[in-house]
Formats: sequence, structure tokens, C-alpha cells
Amino acid sequence: MNDDLSDAALEAKLAELRQEHADLDAAVQAISLLPMPDMLLIARLKRKKLKLKDEISAIEDQLNPDIIA
Repeated sequence: MNDDLSDAALEAKLAELRQEHADLDAAVQAISLLPMPDMLLIARLKRKKLKLKDEISAIEDQLNPDIIA
């Protein structure tokens, strides 16, 4: 996926994705507390969070590959 990116660039992207994931989490929590929460919006945000989590995992795997000896 990001084979041509340096480790520093991957670390920066990882930090950005983690922040976005945390922001989405805060948004979901805030919307959930509303008297009439928008369940469709919450579902969309949760799907986006899952997508980000997959991207985060992929980058973490690139930075720390499992080496089977």
C-alpha cells in the first residue's frame, strides 16, 4: 500500500489517523448524549472509525512486520 513511504512519513500518517479516530470517537459520544441522537449519523461515524482502525493496523504492520524466523 504505502511501500514507497519512509518510516517517518508512516509515523506521521499514523499519528494523523489516530487523532482522526479519537475525534470521531468523541463525536459519536457527544451525539449519543443528545436527547434525540441521529442514529444514522452515529452508524456512519462508526463505520468511518472502523475504516480508520483498519488503516491504522495496516500502517502498524508495515512499521512492525511480523518476522517469522
